[in-house]
Amino acid sequence: MTPTQRKKLVVAHSLREGAPLHEIETNRALARWLAQILGLTFGGSYDPDLHAGRALYLLPTQTLVGPDQARALNINGLEDLWGGYVDHDFICTKAISHGLLGPEAKAPEGWSALFCERVRDVVLDGLSVFALEDARPAATRLLYSGPVRLKPVHACAGRGQEVIHSLDELDAVLARPDAANVFNQGVVLEQDLRDVVTHSVGQSFIGEYVFSYCGEQYLTKDGQGEDVYGGSNLLVVPGDYDDLLTLDLADDVREAIQQAQVFDHAADEAYPGFYASRRNYDIAQGLDSDGQRRSGVLEQSWRMGGASSAEVAALQSFINNPGLRAIHVSSVETYVDQPLPADAIEVYRGPAEHSEFLLKYVTVKSYDG
Repeated sequence: MTPTQRKKLVVAHSLREGAPLHEIETNRALARWLAQILGLTFGGSYDPDLHAGRALYLLPTQTLVGPDQARALNINGLEDLWGGYVDHDFICTKAISHGLLGPEAKAPEGWSALFCERVRDVVLDGLSVFALEDARPAATRLLYSGPVRLKPVHACAGRGQEVIHSLDELDAVLARPDAANVFNQGVVLEQDLRDVVTHSVGQSFIGEYVFSYCGEQYLTKDGQGEDVYGGSNLLVVPGDYDDLLTLDLADDVREAIQQAQVFDHAADEAYPGFYASRRNYDIAQGLDSDGQRRSGVLEQSWRMGGASSAEVAALQSFINNPGLRAIHVSSVETYVDQPLPADAIEVYRGPAEHSEFLLKYVTVKSYDG
């Protein structure tokens, strides 16, 4: 941290209107933890009356969108937040992963065809749709090669997704009362894979510290029995992706890292206003309807995410032990009330948005014993 950065307050900021308690409290817990690690003061949750115009290090729960929002929060670049900034809302969603149906298809302001060209070889087959009338033609094209996963671009933790096997199934979706609103906000139609492993690949830039990681994420059942995000197991190194790739990694992991790098570089090139100090990418590897292996980036997370607690734990390990080459860290989310495992670090315990109970914790293990 520079002398100027050491004067900053670390402040949590829950940006989602009506955000559930677990999201707000997790945000506060990570901001408090990060402040302690960096030797800074924790300033609580963002309050415009208290914090406007002050030098802040912000932990927003969502990517900042547009210059007005960034200016209001006194955020000018990477050194001011652990998260990201984009000029337009769609850029921080799943929508950018795929191209449009054609030149006449509806597109949001600021859409970049260049990005779609750059990432074509590192994503699955799919199309992004921003109008109800474009949905059926897009699905018709994709269904020729197998089932299609329908993903509203603002949904998170795997919620709201469904698999479409035929045009009749799609027509039933299009007939729903909220269909026009959902598709106008943006929906990704993407080939569905089976036997999927989801890799997490990313980097964080916090003060003078840089660390990179790879790992896998997994699902769990929430209180309603729905499959949702259950945690991530990460292998983290201090330094860049080149440092990560010096480790003994499986070929599928190396492929995931390289695909994430292409996606990351494309974002910098195609959206020049974009910046992010937390860059996380989900890469799915599985079998398509013909039994062929496929691998592709699903989406990006330029904000606090499920693995953020594991990243903070890794940072603390590297600061406390400067000679560490790598560390294993895991973030866990369970909807079953249970005692905290030995040596785990509790992040949140209490009610959840869709369940009566949620426990979040982190574990740390050595890389080489």
